[in-house]
Amino acid sequence: MNRVSGSRQSVLPQRVSENRTSLVNATPQSKDSAFGKLNIPKPQSGTSDRRTSFFGKRFSGAGMPRNSTFGTFGGTEKVKDPRPLHDKSFIQQCIKHLCEFLSEQGFPGTVSIKSLQSPSTKEFLKIFEFIYTLLDPTFQMPTSKIEEEIPRILRDIGYPFALPKSSMYSVGAPHTWPQVLGALIWLIDTVKLFSNMKEKDLLFSDFPESHTEIEEGLEFNKLFLDYTAETYNRFMQGADVFEEEDREYIAKLKKLYNVDEVMLESLAEKHRILSEEAERLEKESQADRLMAKRTEKLKRQTDLQKLQSYRSNLESFKSSLETKAMGISEDLEAIDLQMETLRQEKERLQHILLNQKFSPADIERINRERNELQQTINSLTLSLEEAEQHMWNEEIALAKVKEEAEMELAEYHNLARKLKLIPTCAENACGRDFEIKITSECGPSTMAQYKVQILNPLHNMISEVEEEISILSNKKLSLEEAVEQVRSNITDKMNDLKDLKEQIGKLDEQLEQDMQETAREEEKWAAEMKSMENHKKLLEKKVTDGYDNALEQLTAAQQQYHLVLQETNEQRRSVVNNLHSLFTTAADHLSIVEKFLDDQHKRMNRVYKKSIQEADTELKELKEMVENYIMKADAL
Repeated sequence: MNRVSGSRQSVLPQRVSENRTSLVNATPQSKDSAFGKLNIPKPQSGTSDRRTSFFGKRFSGAGMPRNSTFGTFGGTEKVKDPRPLHDKSFIQQCIKHLCEFLSEQGFPGTVSIKSLQSPSTKEFLKIFEFIYTLLDPTFQMPTSKIEEEIPRILRDIGYPFALPKSSMYSVGAPHTWPQVLGALIWLIDTVKLFSNMKEKDLLFSDFPESHTEIEEGLEFNKLFLDYTAETYNRFMQGADVFEEEDREYIAKLKKLYNVDEVMLESLAEKHRILSEEAERLEKESQADRLMAKRTEKLKRQTDLQKLQSYRSNLESFKSSLETKAMGISEDLEAIDLQMETLRQEKERLQHILLNQKFSPADIERINRERNELQQTINSLTLSLEEAEQHMWNEEIALAKVKEEAEMELAEYHNLARKLKLIPTCAENACGRDFEIKITSECGPSTMAQYKVQILNPLHNMISEVEEEISILSNKKLSLEEAVEQVRSNITDKMNDLKDLKEQIGKLDEQLEQDMQETAREEEKWAAEMKSMENHKKLLEKKVTDGYDNALEQLTAAQQQYHLVLQETNEQRRSVVNNLHSLFTTAADHLSIVEKFLDDQHKRMNRVYKKSIQEADTELKELKEMVENYIMKADAL
C-alpha cells in the first residue's frame, strides 16, 4: 500500500476533499474515558523557571506561553495594564461590578459600595478567598507570607500583569487599591469563563459515563483504522464516494458511544415549540409597550402646548414689569439727583460754618432756620412716602386690570380659534385679521380701530350664519321625513340582521372553544418545561459528581509524581498525540452538532412560517365571509 500510494501521489491529484476529516473525527468522546490512565506529568517546584502544563505547551489569547493547569504567562517581560485604573469613574464601575458579583454569589460577609472604596487587608483576604474557592473548592488561604502567596497564585492562574508585594501591606491605600481591584475584576471574569465552560460540558451529558474504560481510545482507534483502510482500498480502486462506508462507520460509532437520536429529535421539537411561544409573547409585549409609548407621547405633546402658552403669558407679563421698572428707575434717578444737590448744599453750608465766625444772634438765627429746614425735609419725606405708596397701589390696581384684560383677551382668542377665525388663513376668517394684539403703545385710538376692524365683519358673519341656519332648518325638515321613511325600511331589515347575529354567535362559540383548546395546550407546554428544568438539575448534579471524581483522579496522579518521571519521552509524546486527537475530535463533533442544530432550527422556522401563513389565510377567509354578510345586510 505504501508503494502504490507513493506512486499515485505523483500521478493523480487528490480526489477526496479535505473536509472529510470532520466526518472521520465526528466521535462523541466520553469525558472520563479520555483521561482514563494517562501519564500526567506534575509541575515542578514554584522556583523553577521551566514548568510543564497539564495539557502540554499552550499559548494564551495574547500569544504568550502559559504554564500550570490554568496556564501562566512565561517570560520576564512586564506587560503594561491598558485599563484606566487611575480613572475615578472606571474605579467606581469596577467597585459596583465587584459588589454585585459578591451579592449574586452569596458572599457570607456584608459588603457595600462605600466599604469597598478603601477596604482593609482582612476584608480583601476574605473576598479573595471567596472568589478563588469558586474556581477551586479545595482552596485554603495560606496563613503565612500572604504578600508573596497571593501574587504567586494570580501569576499561576495566568494574570498577565505584575502585582507587587508592597500592595499587599496596605490594600486600601489610594495608590495600591486600583491595581488590587483590577486583579479582582480579572479573577471574576475568570470565574465566569470557568462556569460557562462547565455549562458547555452538558453537551455530552446524555452519553453514558462509561463503566468499561476505553483505554487510550483503543476501540475507537481500531474502528478508525478499519474505516481508513477500507476507504483507502476503495480509493485506490478508483472510487471517489464512500457513502456506504461512512454510514457503517457512523453506525458503529453511535453503537460504541450509545447515541440517543430519539432524545435529540424530541429536544429539537420542544425547542421549536418554546421558540414559537417566546416569539408570540415578545410580539404581544411589544404591542403593549408601543401603545403605552404613544399615550405617553400624546401627554407630553399636551404638556408642551400648555408650557408654550404659559411661557408666552410670562413673557408678556415680563415686558410689562420691565416697563414699570424703567419708570421707577427714572424716578429713583431724579430723587438721587435731588439728594446729591442737597448733599452739596449741606457741605457748602458746613464749610461756611467752619470758616466764619458767628455771633450768638447769628447762631440762634441759623438754628432756627435749620429747624425750619428740618421740618420742611420731614414734611417732604412724608409726602414722598405717601406718593410712593400711592404709586404702588396704582401699579397693583393697574396690574390687576391688565391681568383681567389679558384673561378676557385669552378667552376671546380661544373662542376665535374654536370658531376658526384665527389666524388669518383660518377657514372662517376670509382673509381678515380678528386677532387683538396688545402692545405698550395701545390706547383709545387703537381700541377704536380694533372695534372697526372686528365688530363690523363679525356682524356681517352673524347675518350670513343666520341665513344659512334658516336654509339648513328647511333641509332638516325634509331630511327628517326621509329618515322616517328609512326607519320603516330598517325595521324590515332587523329580522335579517338577527339571523346574521345568530350565525356570528355560533362563530364566536367556535372561536371560544378554539381558545380553550389553546389554553390547554399552553398548560401542557408549561408542564413539559417544568420536566425539562428537573432534567437540567439532574444533569448539573451529574456534572458536579464527575468534577469531584476528576479532582480525586488528579490528586492520585499527583501522588504518583516520582513514578511518572521515570517514563520515557516516547510515552509522553504518545500521550500528547492522544490528547491532541481527543480535543480535535471533540471540537469537530461540537461543530457538526451545532451545524445539525442550526439546520433543524432553520427547518422548523420554515415549517412554522408555513403554518402561520396557512392560519392567516384561514383567518382572512373567515373575515371576508363576515364582511360579506355585513355588506349584504347593509345592501338589504
